[in-house]
Amino acid sequence: MRICVAGAYGAFGIKHLDALAAIEDVTVTSVMGPTQSKIDALAAERGIGHASTSLEDCIARDDVDALILSTPTQKHAEQAIACMRGGKPVLIEIPMADSLADSEEICRVQTETGVLAMAGQVRRFNPSHQWIQNKIAAGELKVQQMDVQTYFFRRSNMNAKGEPRSWTDHLLWHHACHTVDLFQYQTGETASQCFGLEGPHHPELGIAMDMAIGMKTPSGAICNLSLSFNNDGPFGTFFRYICDNGTYIARYDDLFDGNETPIDLSEVAVSNNGIELIDREFIAAIREGRQPNGSVHEVLAAMKTLDRIEQSFA
Repeated sequence: MRICVAGAYGAFGIKHLDALAAIEDVTVTSVMGPTQSKIDALAAERGIGHASTSLEDCIARDDVDALILSTPTQKHAEQAIACMRGGKPVLIEIPMADSLADSEEICRVQTETGVLAMAGQVRRFNPSHQWIQNKIAAGELKVQQMDVQTYFFRRSNMNAKGEPRSWTDHLLWHHACHTVDLFQYQTGETASQCFGLEGPHHPELGIAMDMAIGMKTPSGAICNLSLSFNNDGPFGTFFRYICDNGTYIARYDDLFDGNETPIDLSEVAVSNNGIELIDREFIAAIREGRQPNGSVHEVLAAMKTLDRIEQSFA
């Protein structure tokens, strides 16, 4: 399998390059980025044969079988559609789009072309959340409540590498997207009730700096999600699962019970790296000719819920 990573020198582009290097029979043959000198330097450092500022050039190459988009959110829909129309399977980093209309268009083109398209909902693949999902599937757990905190400290438009972004991050369409999809995935239901509250918008960035979201499923499971760019402390997302048979705290690829006792995740998957696991699922689905866990059609339900939450702000 020969892969192109677009947006390769961004924070998550690098994560995907590292993850793909750990997967057997996979080669990154092409990288794409907006600045030729930077993408050339990355290609030389990683021993990658092709580097370009043009996604179309990468799609057209015979030595590219599939693409991973780690590009700015606002370009995801246009670029994913170009990949599918070019006959190349595509994994779209979260979120697959920043509007319901663009998400629906991605799904429409996927149906039209039949080319595999997957949304980068990595929480489905983190071993901590996989362990919960396995217990749910076995009938050993049922989620009663999820309490989730997504916290950062942001005063400028910088990425996870501490470098300036060419686009603006968003608490709802990016960070809340993780939890909205995960809540619906773990409960197996679409939220029947949902709402959101926004704090003040930043005068320069133009985005809400604080947000509260509530969701409830038809069976009665609830989710409380707090998000902030104003938190002065450890950053990231922390999940508390309150279940009918125990309480569990997930921190990315680590899991603890309600008393902070670590839970062994070594038997959950072949890796403890969620990015590697989502890349493995993308590649396996292509090879096996099946829909991936996290196909754009599966994730569309989350985008519909996000749209309902956005409308509730008014």
